[in-house]
Formats: sequence, structure tokens, C-alpha cells
Amino acid sequence: MGIEDFGGGQGPQPDVLVVTTNDVPGYQVRQTIGEVFGLTVRSRHLGSQIGAGLKSIVGGELKGLTKTLVETRNQAMDRLIEQARARGANAVLMFRFDVTEAADVGTEVCAYGTAAVIDPLP
Repeated sequence: MGIEDFGGGQGPQPDVLVVTTNDVPGYQVRQTIGEVFGLTVRSRHLGSQIGAGLKSIVGGELKGLTKTLVETRNQAMDRLIEQARARGANAVLMFRFDVTEAADVGTEVCAYGTAAVIDPLP
């Protein structure tokens, strides 16, 4: 597995900019649309559970589970961006993730933030 299997985020020149900050340097917030979120719940794969159990005996990274979590976070972020775009936003400010266990059968990942319309400063 290469490093690309363990990362996420946006590519260059996104149509909806997602940032963890309150504002974007060089831009002004023209309109605040409101909260947007993307949610996904993934069940655990039996094979990865067995592998994780064995790996926990000797220690080390659980690469299969890491890759699954990255894919899950990316899916949640994609859904957040789709919702922001559908509501007319070109930015999501104060972007965050929330990860919780879902009834001992999977992992819930929620990506959330504030949808906004931003314009370059004059």
C-alpha cells in the first residue's frame, strides 16, 4: 500500500473549498448558508477483525483498518461537499470530523461544517 491509500482531502482548484478555519485569507464571507454534514456508517469486515485481533497480540499498525477508516472519512467528506454544493455554497468553513462506534457493529463518521459563499477580496 502506498501513501495515497492513507490520505484524503481535496485536489487542486475545488469548486467547494473546505477549510478548518473560520475564514479564508484573501476572501470575504458574502453569505452564511448554515450547517452541512456528510454521514456514513461502515460495518467491520470479519477478515479485518480477525487480522486486527492477531496484530494486537504483536503490536503495530492495523493497515487494513486504517485504509477503511480513510475511505470512510473521504466518503463522509464527499457527501458534505455534495450537500454544500446543492445548497449553493462554494465553501465549507469550520470543517470537522466526528467518529463514534455504532452499536458495536460499525463506525459512524460524520463530516460537518458551515456552508458559505465566499468571494475574493477586492
